[in-house]
Amino acid sequence: MLSEHFAETSRHKTFYLAAGPADGPLIIFVHGWPELSLSWRHQLPCMAALGFRAIAPDLRGYGRSSVYRTHGDYAQEHIVADMIDLLDSLGAEKAVWVGHDWGSPVVWNVASHHPERCHAVASLCVPYYSLERGLDFVIPLVDRRVYPESEFPAGQWEYMRFYEENFEVVTKQFEAHPYNLVKALFRKGNPSGVMQPSPTAFARKHNGWFRGLPSAPDIPRDPDVVSEEDLRIYAEALQRNGFFGPDSFYMNHKANAAYAETAVNGGHLDMPVLFLAARYDYTCESVTSRLAEPMRAHCRDLSEQIIASGHWMAQERPLQVNAALTRWLAGKVPQAWPAWPDA
Repeated sequence: MLSEHFAETSRHKTFYLAAGPADGPLIIFVHGWPELSLSWRHQLPCMAALGFRAIAPDLRGYGRSSVYRTHGDYAQEHIVADMIDLLDSLGAEKAVWVGHDWGSPVVWNVASHHPERCHAVASLCVPYYSLERGLDFVIPLVDRRVYPESEFPAGQWEYMRFYEENFEVVTKQFEAHPYNLVKALFRKGNPSGVMQPSPTAFARKHNGWFRGLPSAPDIPRDPDVVSEEDLRIYAEALQRNGFFGPDSFYMNHKANAAYAETAVNGGHLDMPVLFLAARYDYTCESVTSRLAEPMRAHCRDLSEQIIASGHWMAQERPLQVNAALTRWLAGKVPQAWPAWPDA
């Protein structure tokens, strides 16, 4: 059973889902774009059954958390502060943090700026020392075998440049039909795309995501990733809040890069780190490209595993993700493993 809660301070209100014993060790799951706490629906019950107190918040701008109306309000520094406030409200000193997509820069920044609040940190799809350091940092890591610079100056990250150059256009395209958008997005990985350009690389060429269409096309739902009920929950939340907040995560690369420079310990992570790379995620491609190389130089206790999935790994391959997390937690993070009384 998942329960619903709010953590509220004078600066922000965070909605979150919770499962598991109230006194269990904390594991906090942080979603990405354009998702919700719901995205961890397969992980929360699993971790709860092991004895963890499993938490999944809606990030600012999403779901039932606070919504803001300036781009700067969605810089990483503010989102990390939300997460520290959440941890404080839960009465805990530390947690295991797990992120995906834009939730990954959040948990990486929690770990690199507040290591004293972390037992360990894990990420799906987005490696450490990459996007949390801004767009200009990751462009030199683009695989130019797939993305010739003359054709794709920003590689698979061309869509992020499109946000910066045409924010109102892309936001209007998404808001035209949120249901069709999430239905089109939440799809399993396609092995035929290996060493082919990601669709995100064509955003500037096509003046948007949909090859000239004003909104997302109506294509069949992928039942291997999302149910009709869950799809409508996503769509209703995005319809209610709009896309200004979610899309503003892409408008703070310079501020995020400056924030990353303030990380402690020279940006090195000493706590246990797990990175789950998605074999068929062609935007956050970390299997054959150089995207994960800086992570390996800055994590002193790193575990890596490749999952045969697309970008929406936690929803497409929940059993594999849960098994990987459990194996890593039991073997590498014993200090955060649930303790059971002898009696």
